[in-house]
Amino acid sequence: SICEVEDIRDSESEESEEENPADMNMICIFSRRFQLSVPKLASGRRVVQELLSDLLQVSHDLFSDSSFLVLEPAIGVGSAYEGWSPQKEDVVYCMFVPLKPPRGYAFHLEPDTMWEMPQICRRVRVELVCTCAGKQPDQKMLCFLHNSVEELKNNQMASLLHTLCTGLYLDGEKIALWFQTFVISAWSVLPQSRQYRMKVLPSCRSCKMKLMKASGRTLYVKMIFCVQLGNSDIFLSSQPAEAKYPPGTTWLESFAVAEAKFFRHISMQAPAHSCHLKCLRLCARLLEGSGLSIYALKTTVMHLLTLIPLSEWQHRYFMMRVDDIMRYLRCCLEEKRLKHFFLGNEDMPEEISLPPAFQEAQPLNLFQHLAQDPAAQTKALKEFDKL
Repeated sequence: SICEVEDIRDSESEESEEENPADMNMICIFSRRFQLSVPKLASGRRVVQELLSDLLQVSHDLFSDSSFLVLEPAIGVGSAYEGWSPQKEDVVYCMFVPLKPPRGYAFHLEPDTMWEMPQICRRVRVELVCTCAGKQPDQKMLCFLHNSVEELKNNQMASLLHTLCTGLYLDGEKIALWFQTFVISAWSVLPQSRQYRMKVLPSCRSCKMKLMKASGRTLYVKMIFCVQLGNSDIFLSSQPAEAKYPPGTTWLESFAVAEAKFFRHISMQAPAHSCHLKCLRLCARLLEGSGLSIYALKTTVMHLLTLIPLSEWQHRYFMMRVDDIMRYLRCCLEEKRLKHFFLGNEDMPEEISLPPAFQEAQPLNLFQHLAQDPAAQTKALKEFDKL
């Protein structure tokens, strides 16, 4: 197997009780800087979580008896919620907002064979479901399947298929526009409006908000709409891949919720004052400005957290773990192979819920583009060596 951890940690077998003074000084300086950012992240998370909770409550009050989508409790994802955001300022608090079909509808997930990545792209087909059976006499909601268009029109009932879908499929762009309009109209009734000024930023697939406090504090919130894949921790996201821009009816598989859950699991299992988040944040800062992917770095750290005992991520091993991470990543660049963490990984914690197909899948190579393009690999190695 590539990049065996034992091969890149030779120095640990000869550890002495005395720490290198220069290393300890570096650890102390970085730790102080990191600790200053942690309370800010936690404070921002609380504000954003309260905001989303209030927004979704207003949504429920307004649309619970309509054919609009049901918005489930939001889930915090990304580096700000995992606790290692490399940004000093302008941290983006990313929230997944799961969507459920309203009464009278059902979602069916289909592979998107029209897109070039059908293995990770799907469409959400919206199907009408009969609501006639079991309806109480005092219920006003009509059945979209069995009532005439004229009856529905007279009762001012707009079908989900006519509002937030393109054809028979849920459209992420229409959902984003609808939610942005809702946020603007609902802002004045939210308690946060007394403390912050709010601006909805341009976005085709999500709802981005900028919250500005009189003190000068600014919070950036990004709400991404998603549909859960069965009962797993995998979701279909409305957010397109960085370099791709598929149609609004194309939804991409996302591991963001599983990743956030993994880091929560590690934090609960690791010893007090574990340095794994500090290592990740420092290495992410080192990679800033290079062409190397932060996601590749994050994948590297997740692999090492399952390979190196958590007892060896204590604060005093900080420099060793940083060295391990960078050596492992360098080795993967040389081998042009970095395995996806959630596909075919036998070391996956039981707490992470994955569909059986994901557990049995062949590992996906995140560095496949380097294997296909020797010039790109050479460039990546040069950029890494400059670090």
